[in-house]
Amino acid sequence: MTSVKSRAGFIWAAVIAAGLSGCAGGGPKEVPLESLTAEEIYKRGELALETSRKPDSAIRYFSEVERLYPYSEWAKRSLIMQAFSQHKAKNYEDARASAQRYLDLYPAEEDAAYAQYLLALSYYDQIDEVGRDQGLTFQALQGMREVIEQYPDSEYARSSILKFDLAFDHLAAKEMEIGRYYLKKGQYTAAINRFRVVVEDFQTTTHTAEALHRLVESYLALGLTAEAQTAGAILGHNYQSSPFYDDSFRLLKGRGLSMEAQGESWLSNVYRQVIQGKWL
Repeated sequence: MTSVKSRAGFIWAAVIAAGLSGCAGGGPKEVPLESLTAEEIYKRGELALETSRKPDSAIRYFSEVERLYPYSEWAKRSLIMQAFSQHKAKNYEDARASAQRYLDLYPAEEDAAYAQYLLALSYYDQIDEVGRDQGLTFQALQGMREVIEQYPDSEYARSSILKFDLAFDHLAAKEMEIGRYYLKKGQYTAAINRFRVVVEDFQTTTHTAEALHRLVESYLALGLTAEAQTAGAILGHNYQSSPFYDDSFRLLKGRGLSMEAQGESWLSNVYRQVIQGKWL
C-alpha cells in the first residue's frame, strides 16, 4: 500500500477523462456519484485536492467513498485522506474525528502512524500565541508523545519530537508571561510560584535562565537574600553566557551579596542537583 503522501500527490489520467470531460454541446457533465466505482470517486477526490485551492470538494468525495462503499479498501484510503483534507482546510475538530475513527477501525495499518500524527497536529497547529488556552498545548504534547512512543520508527516520530519540544517551551512561556505580570504588579509570592514551575518542571526549555533571574529579583524585593543568592548561584553555574546572569550579578553585587548558595529552601535542593550533575 502506497503511503498517504504519495497517494495525495498522484493525479490519475483516468480521473481527468472521467471527471473533467465535457459533453459535446458545452460544459462538463456532473455524473451521479452513485454510478461511479469507489476507485473512481476516490480519484476524483485526489484530483480535487491537487487542483482546487479549497479542499471542500475533496472532503466530499472522500466522505462519499466511505458512505457508498464502507467496507472497501478505498473507504479505508478515503478515511485517512479525508482527515488530511479536513486538516488542510483547518477543520481541526473534523480532522481529529476522522483520524480517530481511522485509528479505531484500522489500528494496525501502515497509515495509523500518520493518523495519530494528524490527530496531534490538529491540536499543535492551533497553538499560535502564548495567550491561548493551554489545554490545546497539553493535548498536543499528549498526541506527539503517543506518536513518539507508539511509532518510534515512523517518519513522523522525528517531527513529533521537534514539535513536542516547541509545545513544551510554549507552556514555559505561558508561566513566564504570568510570572512577569505578577512581578510587575508587586505580587512577588505569586510571581515566585510561576517562576518556580519553570525552574522545576521546564528546566530544559529556553526560559530557565530568565526564570532564575526573576527569582533573584522577586526574592530581593521580599528581603529573602539567601534564596536570591541561591537562585543566582544556579544561574551562574549553568548560564554564565546569558544576559540574565549579568543582570543578576549586578543586582546581587549592588546589595553586597554574592552568587553563592545560602540556607535551606527548594532552591537549595535544585542547587545540590546541579552540583551532583542531575540538573539537566
